[in-house]
Amino acid sequence: MKRHTFVGAATLAALALGSSAHAADLQIRHKFEQVGDVKVFYREAGDPGAPAVLLLHGYAASSFMYRNLIPMLADKYHVIAPDLPGFGFTEAPPRGQYAYTFEQLAKTIDQFTVQLKLDRYAMQVFDYGAPIGWRLAVAHPERVSAIISQNGNAYEEGLGAGWAPIQKYWNEPSQANRDALREFPTPASIQWQYLEGVPDHTLVAPDAIALESYLVSRPGNADVQLDLLLDYASNVQKYPEFQAYFRKYQPPLLAVWGKNDPFFLPAGAEAWKRDIPSADVRFYDTGHLALETHGVEIGAVIRAFLDEHVK
Repeated sequence: MKRHTFVGAATLAALALGSSAHAADLQIRHKFEQVGDVKVFYREAGDPGAPAVLLLHGYAASSFMYRNLIPMLADKYHVIAPDLPGFGFTEAPPRGQYAYTFEQLAKTIDQFTVQLKLDRYAMQVFDYGAPIGWRLAVAHPERVSAIISQNGNAYEEGLGAGWAPIQKYWNEPSQANRDALREFPTPASIQWQYLEGVPDHTLVAPDAIALESYLVSRPGNADVQLDLLLDYASNVQKYPEFQAYFRKYQPPLLAVWGKNDPFFLPAGAEAWKRDIPSADVRFYDTGHLALETHGVEIGAVIRAFLDEHVK
């Protein structure tokens, strides 16, 4: 069978290390999986027989945020990065036909992992992907081999000042408080989230901002995002349950954190050491989407962590 050459960082690294990975396995494939009434788009690379790594994105992003990380892992791991319902290229029913809650998103992604036969996996989570990942871990602790969190919170002390108007909406879910958040799911807000707290804006790819700005501007998507903002309160309510999971199962955990994130503060990452004393917590001089500016550095740390803890 003819193999096609993939020219990229992962291939060069594999050749340099004498890896047995085939070049075709290192290519990122772009697929869909029908999960109930949701057609989940996902990126996949690596040998399906290798240890699995599930990458869960958050806001304001999609699986595109992992475009550079995937090839850094694919020579040794089976890497899968789905777009959540309401994000990216995943095709999901409109509001009223599908419940845009974190519980429902977790159910969809849980079934997605079942259909892809991911019976054990490490998971990398970011932002919204974190409470979805925590739900998966609580429901199926035997499936989770390790956890990497990039600004994916599980502690109240990690909630920054950026949540203040959203918390007001939680406490009083009136139309007025919902309307006050209308600027949140907009291209201007997305650009701010990518650039806030980033010392060198030239490191942020405009492609990422443009893609996510386009996606959030699709008809009906703004209300989907406002629904999820309201439901985020359910995640905070579940923090004690998530923390109990960390204490009981002591999963290997790496936190790689943009320390200037206006939404998720460094205190949220440090808090893991209370529940998982062996947690590896690292901070980077950047903002919410740390992989955009420190992808090479963080990717190397993630790779070393997986190599140590995932067999």
